[in-house]
Amino acid sequence: QVQLEESGGGLVQPGGSLRLSCAASGRIFSIYTMAWYRQAPGKQRELVASITIGGSTNYADSVKGRFTISRDNTKNTADLQMNSLKPEDTAVYYCQATARVRLTTPTDSYWGQGTQVTVSS
Repeated sequence: QVQLEESGGGLVQPGGSLRLSCAASGRIFSIYTMAWYRQAPGKQRELVASITIGGSTNYADSVKGRFTISRDNTKNTADLQMNSLKPEDTAVYYCQATARVRLTTPTDSYWGQGTQVTVSS
């Protein structure tokens, strides 16, 4: 009902930057929170950053001051600007949205397929 498509991953050297984008499509009444998670090999998926419909943001301590999340409510998109990237940022990054498809239905969680970010020299 809600599809999320990520783009922008790739290979970057330490200290470099990448910008991830997430676009939501489908039957959408409202998207309340959009977030980026990541999962490194052998590790649990973790929250990187989130942003509410009102623009309130939350960041993992490990990315504060380096990553910035933003969203465009008119386009149902969310971006993650990643600066000063470190090898430990290497992971598959997933877009997540908490959305309602109709006014009368409860909110649900939707996930994208993920995009690989590799930070290596």
